[in-house]
Amino acid sequence: MNFEFWFLIFIPIFFLLGWYASRIDAKQMMDESSNLPNSYFKGLNFLLKEDYDRAIDSFVEVAKLDTETTELHLALGSLFRRRGEIDRSIRVHQSLLNRPDLPAHEVAHARFELAQDYFKAGLLDRAEREFKNSLSHSKYALPSYANLLRVYEITHDWDNAIKTLKELQNRLNKPLPEIVHYYCEIIEDELRKEKPDIQEIEQILMHARDEFENLGESSNPSVSARLSIVRAKIAGLNKDIGLQKKHLLSVLYEAPEFGGLVARNLMDLMNSSSEGSEGFELLKSHYAKYPSIEIFSVLFDYLVQKSPNEAIEFAKSSLSTNPSILGLSKALSSYLKSGTSEGVDNLVILQNLIASQSDKLEKYTCNHCGFQAKSFYWQCPGCNNWNTFDHKRVEDR
Repeated sequence: MNFEFWFLIFIPIFFLLGWYASRIDAKQMMDESSNLPNSYFKGLNFLLKEDYDRAIDSFVEVAKLDTETTELHLALGSLFRRRGEIDRSIRVHQSLLNRPDLPAHEVAHARFELAQDYFKAGLLDRAEREFKNSLSHSKYALPSYANLLRVYEITHDWDNAIKTLKELQNRLNKPLPEIVHYYCEIIEDELRKEKPDIQEIEQILMHARDEFENLGESSNPSVSARLSIVRAKIAGLNKDIGLQKKHLLSVLYEAPEFGGLVARNLMDLMNSSSEGSEGFELLKSHYAKYPSIEIFSVLFDYLVQKSPNEAIEFAKSSLSTNPSILGLSKALSSYLKSGTSEGVDNLVILQNLIASQSDKLEKYTCNHCGFQAKSFYWQCPGCNNWNTFDHKRVEDR
């Protein structure tokens, strides 16, 4: 194939066309930027420096000059909300929704932002309404479901929480373990009443069990442990000691890492049915595989009532294998309560010294946000996530 040299004339032509096009783009960008007021760039600069107060002031000036700038108004509303000026944020987003010419996608955005304003202001009924209105827009549906669930969790409206979560499950086409917790919350609310409705509890429990079985691979030990503990409480209400013990034992077998949560109740049940020695051996075996402060304390308390010397030997052996200041503190406290008089004065001094240092170790921690509490929570009070509290106390981790 012969090369035609006259093709070379197109090279400088293409070069000139490219250069000319870039000049047009640059000129257009300069024209657009020159149309923006200086306050806009000042606002951006303050925003980059995280000086939100001065950024808001600058953007307010721009908004006064151009009342049709939707994106700027949305940004202003978010900044107002972040700074805690919820009233101003609500007014900004309401003014956007009052525009008759606002495109549908911007209406959806403004509505979702307004819902967040109401939520942060504690106006949960209005937040619920706006989040429901946002469900129809695909971009805001999932965060709206999440916020709706949070509204129902705060108000303990577990029936609506279940209904909403089922809608979310259908949308995602997968089961979510939180639904079991919701049913358990309803049951525990009923159990706290002076006269619990047994038939109602049994009906709710049936739904909880069905949802648990539907979880399949989405299940986790936390959900399994919670359901067994709730079933044990129901059996206790019905005075069915055997069934109550069975459900507590299932925690040891099906969610062994949560054994510390049921060790005390299980030991009390077995003691009441003259099975204390069997309960001790069972928990001792479990402690060897899944050591925890709670199980150690239960075992030591059992032994110290039988033989203080055996209890001391057990503590020596256990604390050598699994050193624990908190365990030592609890052992000393239990030993002193047993009525043994030998070396009491020195032990009281030692126990007080250790207790002051071990108090900070007697906490559970959320694996998501780091929130700490002396009580175990199925839902973290800090970040509101379910199943994130570690089953071990700080010192055991």
